[in-house]
Amino acid sequence: MTQSNQKYNILIVDDTPENLRLLAMSLVSEGYSVRVAPNGYMAINMAKDKTPDIIILDIDMPTMNGYEVADHLKANDSFREVPIIFLSAFQDTHAKIKAFNHGAVDYASKPFAVEELLARIATHLELYELRQTLDRNNRSLNLTLHDKEEEIFSAQISTIVALAKLAESRDDDTGLHIDRVGNFSQLLAKTLLSKQDKRFDIDEQFVDMIYHVSALHDIGKVGIADAILRKPGKLTEEEFETMKMHPMIGFKTLNTVLKSYPNNKMVRMGSDIAKSHHEKWNGSGYPEGIKGENIPLSARIVAIADVYDALRATRPYKTPFSHEQAVSMILEGSEKHFDPRLIDIFEHIHSEFDRVWVDITLKKYHDALKQPDEQGRAKGVTHHHAN
Repeated sequence: MTQSNQKYNILIVDDTPENLRLLAMSLVSEGYSVRVAPNGYMAINMAKDKTPDIIILDIDMPTMNGYEVADHLKANDSFREVPIIFLSAFQDTHAKIKAFNHGAVDYASKPFAVEELLARIATHLELYELRQTLDRNNRSLNLTLHDKEEEIFSAQISTIVALAKLAESRDDDTGLHIDRVGNFSQLLAKTLLSKQDKRFDIDEQFVDMIYHVSALHDIGKVGIADAILRKPGKLTEEEFETMKMHPMIGFKTLNTVLKSYPNNKMVRMGSDIAKSHHEKWNGSGYPEGIKGENIPLSARIVAIADVYDALRATRPYKTPFSHEQAVSMILEGSEKHFDPRLIDIFEHIHSEFDRVWVDITLKKYHDALKQPDEQGRAKGVTHHHAN
């Protein structure tokens, strides 16, 4: 039992008693406070009695299905921000997309693996709490004097980094990806600003923000199952379609905050990047297939940074490319994948990308070597006993 879980109140809605019993017992054993409802009407009344921190909601129920329950709850300001995880035997991609369109933050298929569902619930509860922290920071921003602005900005940065690390920890064992992407993105943005090209809406604040906010580009991967996210081999067509949902999951997560605070530039940039960093200049990307300057500038910049880092990185399913190979592949993507004007800049500064890659990567491993292991020895250093 985890004592910290006792503060969380979970509502389970399912018309199958065995599912209610199994999931409730599993959550109670983890220390959560749990309530169960066998139908949608009872669930709505129970939510009104006490607002849940998360709702696990079956779709296929008589009289009032899960989509209708979600729509009813989301229409009420009291429940609009409460995360909903849909639970259903429907396996097709259409059902999953429909679930997200009805306000879900995640979708789990029946029969479900209890351990995986518990991990997803814990992840979304942490995200929910972090979003509430960001909400409080934004409310404070509107009430404080100028001498408090720097303090609140730091709190926002901390929340952004926490959100990003939560997503990255499931997909990048080294923990360096978002650090490098942030540096690459700022390098491109700073060089673009120095060109004073009036076709680009960019200033010093944009350059500062993109370093931090680019960390959120893959935040939507919190909604993708580990079996897909960490699969060592090639994804099936259906698995890839599921993976392609992560930009919209990230966008919905951040857009929840943006709706309440439409003037927050950091959240707006993060929302743009999360949704559009897989779009392509020629319109062949996803999730919306937009093209050219319809893709936000921040997302166009992060797309180059993200692809460069992915090409250089070692993954279970691929060997790393050299800097020269990565540069060649990115240049070939000009006017197809990438904004050709940004590629012109990349072509002139790509050696700086290599320097950043080497500096950050080597520093991580040098720091790791200095850390003592559980026996007090430096990692990688062997001590021999004297004869």
